[in-house]
Amino acid sequence: MKNNGGFLVTKIKQLGDRLFEKVLAQKGIDAFNGAQGRILYVLWQQDGVPIRTISEQCGLAITSLTTMLERMERQGLIRREADSRDKRKTLLYLTEKSRALRADYEAVSEQMSKLYYKGFTEDEITRFEGYLERIQQNLEEKLKA
Repeated sequence: MKNNGGFLVTKIKQLGDRLFEKVLAQKGIDAFNGAQGRILYVLWQQDGVPIRTISEQCGLAITSLTTMLERMERQGLIRREADSRDKRKTLLYLTEKSRALRADYEAVSEQMSKLYYKGFTEDEITRFEGYLERIQQNLEEKLKA
């Protein structure tokens, strides 16, 4: 049996990213892009986190994050501060501007969820997300090995 899971996941991610950008444009949201939205999402869950946490939760390499975070800081979306307990760490914080954008992000995310799960039952969604979590765990374990 031929498995296409990895290819399909990659293709879905690419299509989803493109569609997310299109929905942002349709709604006239230009304060952040899709990748920046993922970073903001993590900060909306917990503000004042180290860059490493953003890297782990967004699945982005720290080297990739550096330029994005600089741009977000220039745009007034985040601020960076040295950790008072460990000067080697930089903590990321939301600004008032980015706090005000949360509803916009949630509206786009809701629209995307409806597109992703169109025609799915609640039971199918629950099972599917369980499978995705298992795949994520498998990949995370492999990275740690």
